[in-house]
Amino acid sequence: MIAAQAKLVYHLNKYYNEKCQSRKAAISKTIREVCKVVSDVLKEVEVQEPRFISSLNEMDNRFEGLEVISPTEFEVVLYLNQMGVFNFVDDGSLPGCAVLKLSDGRKRSMSLWVEFITASGYLSARKIRSRFQTLVAQAVDKCSYRDVVKMVADTSEVKLRIRDRYVVQITPAFKCTGIWPRSAAHWPLPHIPWPGPNRVAEVKAEGFNLLSKECYSLNGKQSSAESDAWVLQFAEAENRLLLGGCRKKCLSVLKTLRDRHLELPGQPLNNYHMKTLVSYECEKHPRESDWDENCLGDRLNGILLQLISCLQCRRCPHYFLPNLDLFQGKPHSALENAAKQTWRLAREILTNPKSLEKL
Repeated sequence: MIAAQAKLVYHLNKYYNEKCQSRKAAISKTIREVCKVVSDVLKEVEVQEPRFISSLNEMDNRFEGLEVISPTEFEVVLYLNQMGVFNFVDDGSLPGCAVLKLSDGRKRSMSLWVEFITASGYLSARKIRSRFQTLVAQAVDKCSYRDVVKMVADTSEVKLRIRDRYVVQITPAFKCTGIWPRSAAHWPLPHIPWPGPNRVAEVKAEGFNLLSKECYSLNGKQSSAESDAWVLQFAEAENRLLLGGCRKKCLSVLKTLRDRHLELPGQPLNNYHMKTLVSYECEKHPRESDWDENCLGDRLNGILLQLISCLQCRRCPHYFLPNLDLFQGKPHSALENAAKQTWRLAREILTNPKSLEKL
C-alpha cells in the first residue's frame, strides 16, 4: 500500500515538474503579452475618464487583480476608488450578490459616481459597466495595439479579443476590506478545526471584492434591482486559504489535468471549480500532516472523486457562499460528459500512475 502510494507521488511530482511547470511558464508569457495590451487600452480609458484608473500593477511577478480562467481566457479586475457614502447590503435575496445603497439620501451629490445612482439610492453595477464598456470601445480604436485587439460583441460584459487567440474580461470592482459579508457569516464551520483562528483572521482581513458582472444565479431573468447588484468575489481570501503543505501543488496538477483533458463542449469545468474543491478537501482533511508532500496522491484522488460526485449531482456549491451553485446554467449533458471523462482520468491515475507520463 505504502509502495503504491509512493509510486503515485513520484509520478505526480514528475508530472508537476514537467507538465505543470511548462503550463505555468507558457501562461506567464501569455499574461505579459495580454497585460501589455490591456494596460494600453486602460491608459486610453483613463485619459477620457479619470475615475477609471488602471489598477493593473505588477507586484512580485504577479499582476494585481488578474485571474487565469484557462490558458486562453483571463479576467482583469479593475479596482475603482471611493465607496464611502454607501452601505453594503447582502440580505441573501440574491445568492452571490449584494447591493450598495446610499447611506443618506442627502449625500448623493458627495459621491464620485453620482450619475450611476438609481432613483431609489442604489449604486448600479450595470450602469457603471455600461459606461465603462463605451469608454473601452473608444479606447480600443485609439490605442497603439488597435490592429490586434477588438471588443467581443453581443455581451454586456467588457471583453477584449487579443490576436484572435485570447479573451480578457475587464471587470470594474470595489475592494472591501475590514468587513465580512453576512452571507458568508457561517464560515468557518464550528465543528471543523481547519483553518486555525490565526488563518481565519488573515482570510477575513483580506476581505472580498464586489464585481460589476452578470450574476450566476440570475441567469438572464434580471429585474432592474438585480442588474444593479454587485457579484461577491473572494479571490485573495481563497488564495490565502491554500497556503502551506502541498495544497497549491495539488491545485496546479488539477488545473493542468483540466486544461489537457477536461476542456469539453459546453465548458462545464473551469479552474475555479478546481480551486473550490481543494478548499473543501482542506476541511475534510484538516490536519497539516494531511497535506505533507507524501499525501499528494491521496488528496488528488479525493478531489477527483468529489468532482465526479458534484458533476453527477449537477451541483458544486461556492466555498464561502454555499447557496450559490457554480454549475448553475451549465447544460446537463455537458456535466454528464465531464463526469465520465473525470472518472476515466481518475481510474487511469489510480490504477496506473505511470500513465501520467502520457496525460
